[in-house]
Amino acid sequence: MNNTQGSRASNQLAENQSSQLHRGLSLRHILFIALGSAIGTGLFYGSASAISLAGPSVLLAYVIGGAAVFMVMRAMGEMALAHPVAGAFSEYATQYLGRWAGFVTGWSYAFEMALVAVADVTAFSVYMKFWFPHSPSWVWIAIVLLLILSINLVQVKAFGESEFWFTLIKVAAIIAMIVGGILLMIFGVNAHAGEPSSISNLWNHGGFFPNGLGGFIACFTVVMFAFGGIETIGIAAGEAENPKVSIPKAVNTTPVRILLFYVLALAVIMTLMPWNSIDGETSPFVQIFSSLGIPAAAHVLNFVVLTAAISAINADVYGAGRMLYGLATRRLAPKSFAKTDRRGAPFMTVVCMGLVLVIGVVVNFLFEDAFLVIASLATFATILVWVMILVSHIAFKRQLAREGATSDFPTPGWPWASYIALAFMLAIVVQFAFFEDTRLALLVGAAWCVLLAIIYKFMPHDDAAAPNGAAARPLNK
Repeated sequence: MNNTQGSRASNQLAENQSSQLHRGLSLRHILFIALGSAIGTGLFYGSASAISLAGPSVLLAYVIGGAAVFMVMRAMGEMALAHPVAGAFSEYATQYLGRWAGFVTGWSYAFEMALVAVADVTAFSVYMKFWFPHSPSWVWIAIVLLLILSINLVQVKAFGESEFWFTLIKVAAIIAMIVGGILLMIFGVNAHAGEPSSISNLWNHGGFFPNGLGGFIACFTVVMFAFGGIETIGIAAGEAENPKVSIPKAVNTTPVRILLFYVLALAVIMTLMPWNSIDGETSPFVQIFSSLGIPAAAHVLNFVVLTAAISAINADVYGAGRMLYGLATRRLAPKSFAKTDRRGAPFMTVVCMGLVLVIGVVVNFLFEDAFLVIASLATFATILVWVMILVSHIAFKRQLAREGATSDFPTPGWPWASYIALAFMLAIVVQFAFFEDTRLALLVGAAWCVLLAIIYKFMPHDDAAAPNGAAARPLNK
């Protein structure tokens, strides 16, 4: 197939995949979806686990992890700008690595979102315990389930608007907490009994690396989990009104903003109170304001973290649903997943994710300390998806070089930065084997890959399975 035919095939594929989905996401929606998808459970709840593992050195871990994730975002953004289609990076893997790669990438992302949704549901029930300590978790999860389904079963603009306002609330709260924490330090207000608020808290309690190199390395499981979901921007590209404007802006600004929020927020927390006094029973954010003896502030902040959890679950359902829709259009998922209603919503995939949230209720009921296990499994799936994005991008760039084509949004530091990011991601997978809490995730992840290989072996592999030239490798010169 020549370049003209390949480009025509790609354009036709993009039109077919997006014809039933409505391009109703504005620049404002895209920016806040990208920002909100990675500011949620990982910061408000999971950060307590990361701090307990690494102490103050967790700040350095977020910087390193954020830099690697930025390279993933740029790689995905460069491909998304060339091909803004439903299924996003699963489609890129199909085009540049082969149909099997698209299958593995797409289903692993859906698996990731399912696990993250369960983790978010777990966090949601924990937050509600702050107000109703003796209430059953399933009541609150049933309520949030109905809310999420109602949002995702209407036009995509409703999802964009809900994410915009949810994200606005939690970003405003984080900024207020950072500013308020700095003011508390300036005026000498102690957030912890017998321990003055001071920047020296970052090294006075066992040093900056209180648990040694082992603790620092171990925290990357939770750190990378916190960044999970940032790839939702690639999914949203298929429904963006003007992807050529919104995608570059979202990709360039979101990782930096998220990194600043994480590092600044956690630095303020560990300055106000010693890292080893953060118990993890509630959100560290709520714990700070409760320890100050200002119950009203703690209640307000608990509302914020509840909003963040709802926002994250909302993004999980959206991302997995759109990915399954894209897989179904290429016969890599059940055909029913490609059906949309009159509002352009892929209702079968939304219902499927609703069932996953029901499983979250069972997990909450059976396991009290499920968060770290779920976070480990989700991190494995997340890293696998990021690895596939980076490898697909490398193949994409090589194809560009062979065809003498140019990119509208070139990745910085190519090729070394991309290869370093890839090596870092693979190192995260390897480190799973060295810690008891994450070893199970590695075993389950390996079993997941074997399961995908078996399922793929029995799927149709003829040309009809890749409609409209999905296997082609189009490039715009």
